[in-house]
Parts: sequence; C-alpha cells; structure tokens
Amino acid sequence: MALGACLIEKHVTLSRAEGGVDSAFSLEPAELAALVVESERAWESLGEVAIGPRPSEREGLRFRRSLYVVRDVSAGEPVTPENVRSIRPAGGLPPDAASAVMGRRFARDVAFGTPLSWDLI
Repeated sequence: MALGACLIEKHVTLSRAEGGVDSAFSLEPAELAALVVESERAWESLGEVAIGPRPSEREGLRFRRSLYVVRDVSAGEPVTPENVRSIRPAGGLPPDAASAVMGRRFARDVAFGTPLSWDLI
C-alpha cells in the first residue's frame, strides 16, 4: 500500500494446524484482520496531494523572494539582470519567471523598488 498497491492477494486458511498444500504461508483469520488494519493505516498515512502552501505557511509567504526593479528604468528599455533582481519581500513576480521576462521591454517608466508585474513589461 505504501508503494502504491491497489490490490493484495494472500492465501487464507482457517487453521495452519489442519494442514494443506499452502497452509504454511497462508494467513489465519486474526492475521488477515491485522493485514486489513495495517494496510488501511499505511494507505491513510500517505495523505493527500496538496500543491501550494499550507494554511500554516501563508504568513511566511510575504518573506519569500520575488522580482523587483532595482534601478529606475525608462519605457522601451529591456529587462536585464542589472535592472531586475530576485529579492525579498514577496510582491513581484515569482523568481522562476525571470527567464520569461529577461529581454522583454518595459511598457512604461518604472521607479526603483517597484515589484515587477506583467503589466510593466
């Protein structure tokens, strides 16, 4: 279950003492019940996939890096590493957008310290 199984095949016997061809590796009723409980526990421990910050992390998001204009620029000037950098606090575009904005041109004059947004380029 922990590795993604959706089905478990297992031999079952009422009593190993009664013998049988596969009784040596079969589960008795109490062992089968334990398998069910522990499989369920393993499945539940996987949790749920949640992309993005958890509610407990929301307060700290403002301390993350983002893209800011780090010197005054004029309309038509290209976005370069000299005029846009990834710094704190959050407020601008995420740092992974840097490759998408580099080389584009500013749509208007932008002052030093302005968080970079798509409408500026």
